[in-house]
Amino acid sequence: MLYFAYGSNLNHFQMKKRCKDSKFIKKFDLKEFRLTFRSVYRAADIEPKKNSLVPGALFEISKSDEKKLDLYEDFPILYKKIYFTYNDRRVMTYYMVKKTPFMYPNERYLNSIKQGYKDCKLDAIYLKKALKNQIYL
Repeated sequence: MLYFAYGSNLNHFQMKKRCKDSKFIKKFDLKEFRLTFRSVYRAADIEPKKNSLVPGALFEISKSDEKKLDLYEDFPILYKKIYFTYNDRRVMTYYMVKKTPFMYPNERYLNSIKQGYKDCKLDAIYLKKALKNQIYL
C-alpha cells in the first residue's frame, strides 16, 4: 500500500527503523492542505487549506508496517486515517482527531523532520512557513 509521510516519518533512517519493509517512492505535494503542529505531543498534522500544499513523500509499506505505524501514531486515538488517490492507487495518511491550537514542536522532533526534508529533497520553506505563520493564528 502507499503511505504519504509529512512529519518525522520523512526521515529515511527513522522510517526504515519503524517500518522495515518501507520503500521511499518519490517526493509528493499534497495540495489543498497545510502543515501545522499541535496537541500535547507538539506533533505534525495536516489540515485543509485552499491554495496551499504540504510537501511530503510516498512510501510503499506492507501490512505489518501499517500496523507498526498505527501503534506509533496512536491510531485511532491521536490520529485517524484519511485516503486519497494517486495514479489509480489508494494512498493512506494520518490526520489528527482533535484540532488543538498550534504548539511549537520540540527540537529533537523538529530535527528529525528537517533531516527528512533533506532525505526526500523537499523545500524547507514550507516547514519554515508552518512554524512561523502558525504562531500568529
